[in-house]
Amino acid sequence: MDDLDKALLAQLTMDARLSLATLARRLKVARSTVQSRLERLESSGAIAGYTLRLGDGARAGLIRASVLLMIEPRNQAAILARLKAIPEVERVNTTSGRCDLLLQVAAPTTSALDAVLDIVGEIPGIRSSESLIHLSTKLDRTT
Repeated sequence: MDDLDKALLAQLTMDARLSLATLARRLKVARSTVQSRLERLESSGAIAGYTLRLGDGARAGLIRASVLLMIEPRNQAAILARLKAIPEVERVNTTSGRCDLLLQVAAPTTSALDAVLDIVGEIPGIRSSESLIHLSTKLDRTT
């Protein structure tokens, strides 16, 4: 992957809906160059797909929680498979420190969030969990 590929991925990371013409103009290359680079990045697996990121308006009604999980290490693959099947689990990170996995979970109501936390807590191999309900956002550099 060269500097042009990295610049192309950076542009797409900011806005995956950019047209080929806009990308070419921003990167100061021909449209056909952008198209061939995208095809190569897709076929190599560097770009696994394009996704929808919901704006604040669509996410406004959701209640979020961070969930710290302590797990049996030999069960991590099975636990991850179960977590992937729960649509309310938005993100799973491995961590260093006292917990093994950090989840971000979202649900439309507190009772729905409670139900999701119960489902997560019942997964075999999870030793313990701690849930932190998000109250307000003071800083967000991801948007």
